[in-house]
Amino acid sequence: MYGAMRDDLKAGLAEIREAGLYKGERVIQGPQRASVSVGDGDVLNFCANNYLGLADHPKLIKAAQEALDRWGFGMASVRFICGTQQPHKELEAKLSEFLGTEDTILYSSCFDANAGLFETLLTDQDVIISDELNHASIIDGVRLCKAKRMRYRNRDVADLEARLKEASGARYRMIATDGVFSMDGYLAPLDEICELAERYDALVMVDDSHAVGFTGPTGRGTPELFGVQDKVDVLTGTLGKALGGASGGYTSGRAEIVEMLRQRSRPYLFSNSLAPSITAAALATLELLDSSSDLLGKLRANTELFRRRMTEAGFDLLPGEHPIIPVMIGDAAKAGKMADLLLDQGIYVIGFSYPVVPHGKARIRTQMSAAHSTDDVNRAVDAFVTARSMMDE
Repeated sequence: MYGAMRDDLKAGLAEIREAGLYKGERVIQGPQRASVSVGDGDVLNFCANNYLGLADHPKLIKAAQEALDRWGFGMASVRFICGTQQPHKELEAKLSEFLGTEDTILYSSCFDANAGLFETLLTDQDVIISDELNHASIIDGVRLCKAKRMRYRNRDVADLEARLKEASGARYRMIATDGVFSMDGYLAPLDEICELAERYDALVMVDDSHAVGFTGPTGRGTPELFGVQDKVDVLTGTLGKALGGASGGYTSGRAEIVEMLRQRSRPYLFSNSLAPSITAAALATLELLDSSSDLLGKLRANTELFRRRMTEAGFDLLPGEHPIIPVMIGDAAKAGKMADLLLDQGIYVIGFSYPVVPHGKARIRTQMSAAHSTDDVNRAVDAFVTARSMMDE
């Protein structure tokens, strides 16, 4: 039987390659940091989600090593059987304090957090109103739920209001949105969304994976930025980006919601507990953020410098202030070629094309980090200018 499937798969893979959409994987020979070893040399990394530069921070590595010695390698169990240790409870409490929420529950990833959220809380009597550009994990989580599904145009509060009116007969209405849309770096207008939620008696769910740790005055994320920390009912996020860069996720929010997730959320009940070393490193991350704002300042300075210099050089950037800075190319093959030319100059970036982004919207999605120096950022801009001239030849 597999013979026929194999032929179809080979043909499909060939089509992906011919369209310039094949996603290869470059192997990094060493830790994740501002400069990484790829192939035969070191290159500057401008495509990781290592926003605060903590993926190889010595305090996090030390915390993880000490946790290995004290708490062991892994739990070999789920939380409710015998997989809960003191660091898990400490991290949940610390995240709640950091985010300004009532309670928090840990997951293996934010993908799992989103997958286990909607079906636990909502039934076929309810409606989920989801932004059309939400992350795949929200989309998949919604698909697992029996609630009616509605979509509204990206960040379009007028369209959202129309859907809320349409859903007026439902028992519960939940608005689901990313805090930051990772392909564009755009922020959801949470102040307007929460105002509509209050007016139409709806719940608000935000996935803040690309914001927590560095967005907002003290890095508490998009709810802090928009002043709606007390109005967001459910907040999901990851430990695998700004908060250390390893893995793990969480759902934070109203106490009763979190308590029900502990009882019924399938990814929580049927997945192993987060490794003790990751838990301890995440605690160290939050302690670092509480003690200093230096990393936030450096990240924002690098972001401003790159945006300003690239704009002055005539590149087409999507507007905003987020460290995700898409350089729009349009054609998928050209985006891939430019990424290759940049790698030749020591700048590691990736071309993004369909199905990750819409047809005709191919781009190189650069991401700034607090680990980058000013010279690193200037070098990246100069490399973009050189690569563009080479493609024009």
